[in-house]
Amino acid sequence: MESEIATKGIESRILTIRNQQVMIDRDIAELYGVETRRLNEQVKRNSERFPEEFCFQLTKEETETISSKSQIATLNVSGNLRGSNIKKMPFAFIEQGVAMLSTVLKSETAVSMSIQIMKAFVALRKFMLINAQVFQRLENIEKHQITTDSKINELFDKMGKYKIDNTQGIFFQGQIFDAYAKFESFIAQAQKEIILIDNYVDLSILERFSKKKPNIKITIWTSPKTPLTLQDIQQFNTQYPTLTVNHTNKMHDRFLIIDNKILYHIGASLKDLGKKCFAFEILDKTLIPHLLAKL
Repeated sequence: MESEIATKGIESRILTIRNQQVMIDRDIAELYGVETRRLNEQVKRNSERFPEEFCFQLTKEETETISSKSQIATLNVSGNLRGSNIKKMPFAFIEQGVAMLSTVLKSETAVSMSIQIMKAFVALRKFMLINAQVFQRLENIEKHQITTDSKINELFDKMGKYKIDNTQGIFFQGQIFDAYAKFESFIAQAQKEIILIDNYVDLSILERFSKKKPNIKITIWTSPKTPLTLQDIQQFNTQYPTLTVNHTNKMHDRFLIIDNKILYHIGASLKDLGKKCFAFEILDKTLIPHLLAKL
């Protein structure tokens, strides 16, 4: 029973670093009943028994990561130079390294305790093997969460860069001014290019596009039956270059693409905003190339 309790206590000191199960020099020294300094001295004197596969020194980042969990402190060693302060990072030992330590320390405590430590490594290995599927699922969930968080952060970054107040919204019948003000705010976001897909484009839409920043390229995809004439396009380009109008019969909904980074889905033709209730929303930007390929 006491052996089982001891093994469980040792298991809590086994960490996973660089995808390996290891113990830190300070914890091993405490279990073996020696000072950490003496333990590391023996490792140095018997370096041929401790290849890099058996032990390695932690980096500053690794030490900081585990310090809060295992309370491992870095040692401040003053050098000969005035004002020097060198941080000595701890060493980590894998299972074989821990076993080798008991042979170089040559104490009864080290020998007996090394057996308990080996049992703890074996018990932990069995636990990891039995629960491998659970850990894999947790890892997949974590990766999915990281991906989701990344997309959310990307959206927030865009909202900040392009000054987007809402990712979706509804305008009710009669909110004509509010709807057009919102549409013009979309136009104002553009830094390089605007693409509009709308089957019902007329001069009123070009009037809205006149609010764009200078040198913003505009591409409109609309029905071949559009009331826009070649003269309308030429006159617009004379004052607000550059506008290109293409024709398509493949689209029903309205889409507005800003700088090939933001994709708005708009529930009403832009010439009819506010005349009836409609909604808008921002879609995933990865849909943009697929949408453009279908025009």
